[in-house]
Amino acid sequence: MPCRLIRPSLVRAFATLAIATATSLAIDGFQCAAQTPSAAGDAKQLRQGSAEDTATRAPASPGSTGLSNRELRADAIAALPMARLTQTAKRRISAIVDRPTLFRHLPTQSIDCDPELFIFIARNPEILVGIWEVMGITQVRTERIDDFRMKARDGSGTNCTVDLVYGDRSTHVYVTDGYYDGKMVAAPITGKSVLILRTQYETRPDGLVIITGTIDCFVQFDNLGADLIARTLGPLIGKSADNNFVETAKFIDQVGRTARTNPEGFQDLAATLPQVGEATRIKFIEVIAAADRRNQARLALHPQSRTADRTDPMLMLR
Repeated sequence: MPCRLIRPSLVRAFATLAIATATSLAIDGFQCAAQTPSAAGDAKQLRQGSAEDTATRAPASPGSTGLSNRELRADAIAALPMARLTQTAKRRISAIVDRPTLFRHLPTQSIDCDPELFIFIARNPEILVGIWEVMGITQVRTERIDDFRMKARDGSGTNCTVDLVYGDRSTHVYVTDGYYDGKMVAAPITGKSVLILRTQYETRPDGLVIITGTIDCFVQFDNLGADLIARTLGPLIGKSADNNFVETAKFIDQVGRTARTNPEGFQDLAATLPQVGEATRIKFIEVIAAADRRNQARLALHPQSRTADRTDPMLMLR
């Protein structure tokens, strides 16, 4: 089908599914990418590791445009901690990364956020969805299946399940399944993806930690027609994913700054977040408090940072 004959709504359908199955840092623009987590059988692989647990090689400087080439694809596959995965996880991942419809190395982003707070959000993305719901900017609904698996739907035909099959301090691996059956297409479009979130941490002279990270996306469509069209529209889908990932990073950056400059207000918000289970809310409050203690210790060593903190952009909390 020539690209010029494809309706914009159909383009959006493919972009929606690709994004929904091709990223885990979740933002409203990702539609259903706001889920994270993993099968119980793979949960044993999830642990709190050191920054050196898994080797990562992220681009040196942030950008706004992702890339797709063989070298980056090979680098992403090499970064997979296959030796630490269950056999089930290995099979699921290999079936996708060996024959992807699309591959995209999303643009590297830098985030000002406490590392432990960032990791907690990455593993519990319903927190972001809950914040967006409070802000009135999302229709996404999430449902946690277990500690490491979540479902999400956008109300317009996109449904996804995401398993977090591996996680250490520098690498998180997600395997997703999703489908779109909305009015934009005549028949459901189904797909799978493997998402590799790689992060690095750098401590600045003032003690703040800057997180630099990217996501490598391997997307596989099950429908032959969808597969062919998606390959044709690869650059368009990739650009849409890039833009949403950049916006996600900006939002998490604001979350990190707000937690640092207004921890009491942020804990009040955390206590009432919708779509977040009680145990997760309690833990989130504890994570915010621990981040505040680390920040107070930093400020004691770098008191000049207080002025900068007061002028940083933050979320406006009620």
